[in-house]
Amino acid sequence: MSADVSDLSLVRRVQRGDKGAFDALVLKYQHKVVKLVMRYVRNPAEAEDIAQDAFIKAYRALPQFRGDSAFYTWLYRIAINTAKNAVVSRDRSPIDFDLDLQNPDESYDMQGRLKDSETPEALTLTEEIRSTVNSAIDALPEDLRTAIVLRELEGLSYEEIAQAMGCPVGTVRSRIFRAREAIDRRLREVFEGGLGRAEELG
Repeated sequence: MSADVSDLSLVRRVQRGDKGAFDALVLKYQHKVVKLVMRYVRNPAEAEDIAQDAFIKAYRALPQFRGDSAFYTWLYRIAINTAKNAVVSRDRSPIDFDLDLQNPDESYDMQGRLKDSETPEALTLTEEIRSTVNSAIDALPEDLRTAIVLRELEGLSYEEIAQAMGCPVGTVRSRIFRAREAIDRRLREVFEGGLGRAEELG
């Protein structure tokens, strides 16, 4: 809650003409926004450019920001739209999802839990699962993919995702359910009953 309050106070300062307050918001969220944009474009330099473009759009739109939602969910929505527009305008397909690349901390934690199972067979299976999940996410329709990424990789609540995607919470729940169902179905197809064993490894 205090984060929302401090963001709002910075926003109010920007609205009163304090450009330095916006610099503070950029510093606070630039890493998260670049990470989010990297879900859509392959090139880190391009992601930086799109993120910068998103911050410029946010700065221009800030006079209309009323604080109905948290600043960062409002910013995420701008970043998502900017990234999607960039992908459409350059006719590129979205990035392959690499859970390790995007969340190194989670990856190391997972590897820690797998220490006891570090046989070549177990490691191969783990890599297969990760690869299958990545390709399953990549194959999802854009609305499902965005919802599952914001939930599972960014850790946003259903309400925050609804604000970021501009849709009702019920729609978010449905999209996340359908995304998880599609990923689960893909895992079953690939491992044909070997999923129980995969869960033991996780």
